[in-house]
Amino acid sequence: MQDTVTLGRPDDFHLHFRDGAAMASVVPFTARQFGRALVMPNLKPPVTTVAMAADYRDRILRSVPLDTPFSPLMALYLTDGTTVEEVARVADSDFVHAFKYYPAGATTNSESGVTSLSKIYPVLEVMQRLGVVLCIHGEVTDPTTDVFDREALFVEGSLQQIARDFPVLKMVVEHITTKEAADFVVASGANVAATITPQHLLYNRTSIFTGGIRPHFYCLPILKRETHRQALLKTATSGSAKFFLGTDSAPHAKNSKEACCGAAGCFTSHAALELYADAFDSVGALDKLDDFASRFGAEFYGLPRNAGRLTLKRESWTPPDEYSFGGETIVPLTVGRSLSWKLL
Repeated sequence: MQDTVTLGRPDDFHLHFRDGAAMASVVPFTARQFGRALVMPNLKPPVTTVAMAADYRDRILRSVPLDTPFSPLMALYLTDGTTVEEVARVADSDFVHAFKYYPAGATTNSESGVTSLSKIYPVLEVMQRLGVVLCIHGEVTDPTTDVFDREALFVEGSLQQIARDFPVLKMVVEHITTKEAADFVVASGANVAATITPQHLLYNRTSIFTGGIRPHFYCLPILKRETHRQALLKTATSGSAKFFLGTDSAPHAKNSKEACCGAAGCFTSHAALELYADAFDSVGALDKLDDFASRFGAEFYGLPRNAGRLTLKRESWTPPDEYSFGGETIVPLTVGRSLSWKLL
């Protein structure tokens, strides 16, 4: 039995830091494990310009512990009003690496998202021409649609449309949760990739309701059937360069999660690599984890691999049930369970 696994210093290509004191509480978790992270822009107000991203990046860097080799990568929030000039500024930037497409109303702080694909076609055309990456939250927002079908229907409709009309646009389908999304990425060209979260590799929708409603398993896109989890695990461990690590760690205060209308998002950055190691180990694929975590994402974004290496040891441990989150507390996805791998 393999008792250690060594990785190149990895990247997290989908992450939420929030802002202010709450952000300062969670940045060190990511900086300890990752060399870089693509930071999502769904703040209030959203990060819509390179200038706003520069200010946000500075605030993040002030929260990184001294002598920690971590660099935040920034994304801009795509809106109906995004200009082609802003796309050009992103193409010229050395720290903004993508636009994030939220269908309006799809998830946390997505009210300013895109209301109609037709409104962003001029922007997508320039993104395609300049090689700017489009990161996509892939769900339809029709309130009559079953929540468990929202991703599959987006793949069938909007995603197929974007791929058809912009055949060389670089796209990352974020936090995929279904076999349909995985199959779409596999069948697409080298310009299309996807991130996969630890929760979607480890849990299925039954986990949300085991022993009552488990709010800390609630995220969007929501956990799906076991058949989809198995498909994602097979995909993530396949060795395909189209799939790479993106935790979608999304911290919310405990009182926002454990509420009558609980917030969507799982906090995983406290033990991200350990969770992925558990998932890969469950199917005997630890040898595939280094490429998934440290190589494929960097190559897709045209970045060099990080310097340095990290080692995980097979060791049972139980993370705390709560962590500080600004002036409040946050409950991690791992609450009440032990992990089999620990970062040295």
